[in-house]
Amino acid sequence: MNATKPYARKTDLTVTHVLAQLLERLERSAVPVGAEQYRSVVQHLVSELGEVEPGTALGALLDSHPAAAELYENVNYQHAGLCRSALDASLAAEQQAKEVLDRAMCRAMNRSNPSHKEDPTHGKS
Repeated sequence: MNATKPYARKTDLTVTHVLAQLLERLERSAVPVGAEQYRSVVQHLVSELGEVEPGTALGALLDSHPAAAELYENVNYQHAGLCRSALDASLAAEQQAKEVLDRAMCRAMNRSNPSHKEDPTHGKS
């Protein structure tokens, strides 16, 4: 009988930290960054994030590196949704989207209503 060892996650975040710093520099670079370079850093960071032990050390790293935190959230979205986004910001964005959709729906209903007559001088000086 073959016994399988449980997958041991990394607790040393040195490589993850370096990649997170590099991603922050690329994100904030005033000089255009090559797509291949950016993609390479992101792919390596995704790989590292998949191997590190979740916990306070990872949380602190992500708190201090917003680009890495956003990447982490996107990679883990299927499991935890927007787990690292501030609730207030997420709620405000959702409310704003609802208001925009409500306004668009009202406009569409007004346009489709035959009793609604448009001002013939609207938009004309």
